[in-house]
Amino acid sequence: MTAVAEKTNFLGMPKAKLEAFFEEIGEKRFRAQQILQWIHQRGVDDFDQMTNMSKALREKLKQVAEIRGPEVIYDETSKDGTRKWVMRMDNGNSVETVLIPDGERGTLCVSSQIGCTLDCTFCSTGKRGFNRNLTAAEIIGQVWVARKAFMPFEPGPDRPITNVVMMGMGEPLMNFDNVVDAMNLMMEDLAYGISKRRVTVSTSGVVPALDRLGDVTDVSLAISLHAPNDELRNQLVPLNKKYPIAELLAATKRYMARLPDKRKATIEYTVIEGVNDQPEHARELAVLLRDLPCKINLIPFNPFPESDFRRPSMNATRRFQKVMNEAGYVTTIRTTRGDDIDAACGQLVGRVEDRTRRSQRYISVQQVAP
Repeated sequence: MTAVAEKTNFLGMPKAKLEAFFEEIGEKRFRAQQILQWIHQRGVDDFDQMTNMSKALREKLKQVAEIRGPEVIYDETSKDGTRKWVMRMDNGNSVETVLIPDGERGTLCVSSQIGCTLDCTFCSTGKRGFNRNLTAAEIIGQVWVARKAFMPFEPGPDRPITNVVMMGMGEPLMNFDNVVDAMNLMMEDLAYGISKRRVTVSTSGVVPALDRLGDVTDVSLAISLHAPNDELRNQLVPLNKKYPIAELLAATKRYMARLPDKRKATIEYTVIEGVNDQPEHARELAVLLRDLPCKINLIPFNPFPESDFRRPSMNATRRFQKVMNEAGYVTTIRTTRGDDIDAACGQLVGRVEDRTRRSQRYISVQQVAP
């Protein structure tokens, strides 16, 4: 019996790959532009509706291609306006995507992996273990689904999604090629047209991939630091044992130096009571970052069941902020959003069939704990 060829999913293909696809099937490259606009600017997933292409071409495409986004299995809006989607991917696992409205700005937090390869101690995602990388179609599919939730699906200045941050489930730079393809679609004028200043990739410090990133894009950069020294960061972010702070900051400087404008890196610092929230930590951080043009984003820890960490008092967080401000850093405290629907930073879990057995180890530890 002859196997049926798998159809190509156009959803995750940036312009260059679509152009190559059409050339391979004997069609003109400009068809890529038409497809991009139908999919990403009009929300169309049915070839029959693409009326600026001949019927013969549409029939041809139906045989070899598809436009298939993730399946939404949960969609809820928080009392503060934050909206969370849980999307089922191929193989039954799911990821979470969050839209945070703030005045005229809407920031979409997008996942890059099912689970996470890292195991940061303050993040619920990592406790679920890891299953696989998302495809480019599954990554951009989260943007597509979120955009489709706000009809009419038309380009224009009143877009509900103005910013995208690769800060959802997973470490983006551990899924390099698919993340880059998806970000290219986010910035593509024929798709979502989001400014490179408003597309941000966040990394815990995969140094070789960060250097490689500078070769292919100039999106904005956020560094998940969370500690002012290696001893503490080794405990909070195990990846630090492989790529310590000095190497990470050096790579960050290299990346920022290649940008064509004077953007600053964002330093993400989750503030945890009794762990990294003291004024001496802030003073040490101020010295550590003195040669890096950056702004500081303080994130009060958001509790989750598998963690014994506690949320810091607002007074402690503000004292930390005061030290950083007095040292000359623009320092903001991230407002907790969507915690009533578990959509706050560090709370995203989805459904992960864990290939690492990490989640089972955490369950076992909890069962024997006094």
